[in-house]
Amino acid sequence: MQPSCLEHRLTDAERTTFEETGLLVIEDALSPERVVALTAATDGVFAQRVAAGHDPRAPLMYSNFLPDDARFVDLIDEEKILPKVWGLLGWNIYLYHAHLVVTPPGGGTPDAKTLGWHQDSGRVNLEIESDPRPRLSLKVGYFLSDVSEPGRGNFWVVPGSHLDNTLARPAGGEGQPAGARPVLVKPGSAVFFDRRLWHAASPNWSEVTRKVLFYGYGYRWLRTKDDMTVADLRDRSEPIRRQLLGWGTSANGYYTPTEADVPLRGWLAEHSPHEASPLKAYAL
Repeated sequence: MQPSCLEHRLTDAERTTFEETGLLVIEDALSPERVVALTAATDGVFAQRVAAGHDPRAPLMYSNFLPDDARFVDLIDEEKILPKVWGLLGWNIYLYHAHLVVTPPGGGTPDAKTLGWHQDSGRVNLEIESDPRPRLSLKVGYFLSDVSEPGRGNFWVVPGSHLDNTLARPAGGEGQPAGARPVLVKPGSAVFFDRRLWHAASPNWSEVTRKVLFYGYGYRWLRTKDDMTVADLRDRSEPIRRQLLGWGTSANGYYTPTEADVPLRGWLAEHSPHEASPLKAYAL
C-alpha cells in the first residue's frame, strides 16, 4: 500500500453524508480501463457458471469469486476506497463477505409490487438488543454497468433508515416505503452502504445486463458470511492485504490483536498517526 492512498481519506463531508444517510457514492472510483477489465473478468465468471448449469437468463449472485481472477483481488485494498473504509470502521477490519452479481434483462414492465426490503446480516438483527443496532460492517459495490436510469435492476434504499430497527411497508404489498429510491450510478462508481440500511433488489426491466461486485468489510471478530477459500491468496499477499483476507496469529488475535495481527494499524501509525488508535483500550 502506497502513501498516495492517503489522498483519498474520508473527508468530513463524506463522513457526515454516510452517518446521516447510510450511503455514500464515489464517482469514477474505477477508470474506464479498469471497468473494461473487470467486466471481462465478470463475464468469464458468468460463462463458467452457465457452463456449470446456471440458467443464463436468471440473475446470478455468486460468492467466493475472489480466487477466480486476480483483478478481483486487487479491489480488496483499492487505494481510492480502502482509506474511506478504515475511516468509517477503523483498522481492525477484514473482508468478511463478497459477492458478484449479474442481473440479465428479465423482460416485462415495471410494476408496483413491494420489493424485498431488508437489513443485512440475518439473525444479527434479531439477536442484538440495541436500538439502533450497531453498524458492525459495510459494503462497497463497484458498478460495472450503467444503472444511471431506473428499471435496470437497480438496488433501492431508504436513506437514513440505518438508524431504524423497523421499516414501515405499504399495506397490501403494493408500492415502496416512504423515502425509497433507486440508486442511479454510472459505470466505475463505488457505492458504500451501512449494513443496517434498509435496501432491496429490483427486477431488471431494461435491455442492459447489470453487473456489480460487492465487497463487505467488517471487524475481524465477525465470522465470514460465505465460504471464502482465500488461504492461497493470503500466502502470496503483502501484510495488509493478508490482514484483509482474514489472516491472524491466533484465534484470540481476532479479539485482542497483536501488532502482527493488524499491520494496517502499524502502517497508519507511520503514515497517518491520528488514525492509529491504541492497540489495546484496556488490559484483559
